[in-house]
Amino acid sequence: MADELDPTDRDIIKAFKGDGRLPFSTVAAALGVSPGMIRQRVQRLNERGILQFAAVTNPLKIGYSTMALIGVKADGQRIEEIARQIAAFDEVIYLTITAGAYNFLVEVTCMDNAHLLRFLTDKLYSVEGVREAETFIYLDIVKEIYAWDPPRATTD
Repeated sequence: MADELDPTDRDIIKAFKGDGRLPFSTVAAALGVSPGMIRQRVQRLNERGILQFAAVTNPLKIGYSTMALIGVKADGQRIEEIARQIAAFDEVIYLTITAGAYNFLVEVTCMDNAHLLRFLTDKLYSVEGVREAETFIYLDIVKEIYAWDPPRATTD
């Protein structure tokens, strides 16, 4: 799929990663194309799941004082089903199926440590097939980015 992105697609993605509210006309002027072309390409990129626009909040500024990464070991025969169940919890903001010591890495936001404890005991450990979990509470977030900077295709 990445091979299907041409230099203009990559430039559009790069423009919107800096400010997702840019008018199509502004992006078009910067790239020397028509606003209609930008609109069509953005729609195509969105439909293909390559580009999405979302409001990003800072959990610490809206009442969530506890964030953690949880490594989860689970029954191997039901990995995808267990992942879907865990992903459905409101506290879960990121979940990936992994290879290695854990089957999943789960990122959660909680109001406080008591909320995290309730999440672990009442929700996570209640999922059939979750065998064990190791919780890493965030003390500080040093770097957090939501922007992907697509590399330009090289022609050799």
